Parts: sequence; structure tokens; C-alpha cells
Amino acid sequence: MRVLIAAGGTAGHINPALAIAGALKEACPAAEIHFAGRREGMEYGLVTKAGYPFHHIEITGFQRHLSLRNVGRNVVTLWNLALSGPKARAILKEVQPDLVIGCGGYVSGPMVRSAAKHGIKTAIHEQNAFPGMTNKLLAPDVDVVFAAVPAAVQKLGAPEKTIVVGNPVRPAVRKAAEARTEARARLAAGSRTVILSFGGSLGARRINEVVADLCAWEQKEHKNVLHLHATGQYGVELFQTLAQEKGFAPGENLTVREYIDDMPQLLAAADLVISRAGALTLAELEAAGRAAILIPSPNVAENHQYYNALELQKAGAAVVIEEKNLTGEKLIETVKKLTEDPQQLAVMGKLARGLAVDDSLDRITKKLLELVKA
Repeated sequence: MRVLIAAGGTAGHINPALAIAGALKEACPAAEIHFAGRREGMEYGLVTKAGYPFHHIEITGFQRHLSLRNVGRNVVTLWNLALSGPKARAILKEVQPDLVIGCGGYVSGPMVRSAAKHGIKTAIHEQNAFPGMTNKLLAPDVDVVFAAVPAAVQKLGAPEKTIVVGNPVRPAVRKAAEARTEARARLAAGSRTVILSFGGSLGARRINEVVADLCAWEQKEHKNVLHLHATGQYGVELFQTLAQEKGFAPGENLTVREYIDDMPQLLAAADLVISRAGALTLAELEAAGRAAILIPSPNVAENHQYYNALELQKAGAAVVIEEKNLTGEKLIETVKKLTEDPQQLAVMGKLARGLAVDDSLDRITKKLLELVKA
């Protein structure tokens, strides 16, 4: 069995794709799995590190904001779009897949569309509550549509072939959560409330700014806390400057990193998480069973992070603060209210856990193998 997976743009698309690839390989060790994506994108590094063959196809999105620079970008996008069809056909001819899976990002479009036209079995996976344009366009033509949450089914436009399967999560997240006592002991957390905050691998300026206000308040007025914060690549210097301005510093109650490379363990130890609302992040919060304050990114297509976050807020598992309403005072007020009631945090965590789909990969793998056999 040969499988070609197209995914790109963000870790929220690529990591579920890698999880699906791993599950297929485990179920069918003889399977030959290939990936297609942009060489300049995040997918190239993640996929090649995982050891899968990678096929380059260049496809980018249109810039809606009118500027001279964006006009140039849109000209390049039109050129890439014109070449994407022939390039997709060339990759299909080379790989000769029995199945093509799209996991989101612009690269999914030409690869999955071309495969469907050539009679190859196709499937897509939508990670968000508010589907991206690529998957909405592909849904009518593919054989199977996987949705992470029920809210996406009607929006995808093909309910008769859409299956709700959740978002695939690394098994390490759930395994670490089951060893919460050990995770907290490694951090010497004791009886302190553990707060974990981050804005993504690159960093989110606004989150760094308000978390700095929160850290300053914690060191002055709320010392029974252990706060773990990741600044992201572009937030390192900013956070250092803010710490000096606001009079706080890393120490016994505050650990600051650029990047989190042990997320399962930190989620296991945490009582409260402050983060963006990407689909993968939310799936891991659910798998670990953690209460959250969610700050959706306003700079994503169709404002999909906001709709993702609403699903957890409706369930009572999270508090959503839109960035337009976000201030240091607002964040401090919300954290103060939640941490004053440990029982509420525990209940929110249980409600988050109730949203988890632990057998997501099993559901996806079973249906994909049925599709290939058919």
C-alpha cells in the first residue's frame, strides 16, 4: 500500500498528519508513506526528521491586504497556482499512491484534487471547528471527510460522508497525564498552583506583554504559584525587556524558556494553561484534562481559533478572552478568580478531559484501510 499525505503551513496541520502516518505504518508495516509540501515550510523539517520521503510542491495563499509588497506576493502565488496542477500530477505519477490524504494547508488543495480526478482514493482531515477554505472546496470531491468536532460537519458541506473523529494526539500526552504526581515532583511544584503559558513556537507579542503583567503581579501578590512561560523565538528579548521594566525576574516561582520541548510533561504538571487556541493545542489540553484561559489568534483564516476555543468554553473547560479585549488587568483578574478556587480548576480539567477523543487515530486508521480495500 502506498500513501501520499499532503499537509503544510503550521504544526496544527503537520503533526496530525505525522500521527496518521505513524498509525498507518503501525497497522500496516509494509505501507510506503510519502509526504508532499513546501520545502520552505515547516513541514519539510518535521517530515524529513520523521524519516518519510518528501516531495516538493510550491503553493502559497493570496494576501488580502493591499500593498505593493503583497501585490508582488500575489503575482508569485498566481504563478505557483498555475504550476501546481502539473506538479501534483508529476508527484502522483512518481509515487503512484493507492490513497491520498489532505491534512490542511494550501498544499492539500492541488494534491488531493488531482488525486480525486485520477480516481485515486482520497480523504481529508479538518482540525478546526470552523473549516479552512481548502477543505471546504475539497470536501465534495473526496471519498471520506474526517472532522475533529461535530460543529464542523455542516460547515464542510458533505455531511453524508463526514465522520467525527477528533484530532490525533501524541500518545505521550495522555501517558504523561497519567503520571501527574511524578511530573509535578520533577518540577518541585509541591502544593503550588502550576501555570503554563505560551503563544507558539515563534511567540505571540500580545501574550508575552500580558503574561509579563501577570508575572509581575504573581511575584508581588500571589507567590504560591509556579509559573512556566515560553516566549517563542521572537519574544525572547521582548520578555527580558518587560521583566526589567515591570520589576520581576525568573527564579524559584518563575521559569522562562524560548521553546517548550517537553510539552506532555509540562501539561501533566499544570493546573492552568494560558495559550492560543490552535486545534492541536486544544486536543492536547483535552487529552491531558487541563483547565485553560484561551486567547485565540485574530490573525488566522476565518477566525477559526475563536470558534475552536468556543467549543471548550461552552463545555465549561476554558475561559476565552479575545485579543481585542485582552489587557494585563483582565488576565490577572481571570487568573486570580480561577486560582482562588482549586476545585473549579479541577472541574474544568475534568470537563476538558470529557471532550477528548482517545481513539481518534484508531477511527481514522480503520476507515482509511477500509477505503483502500474498497
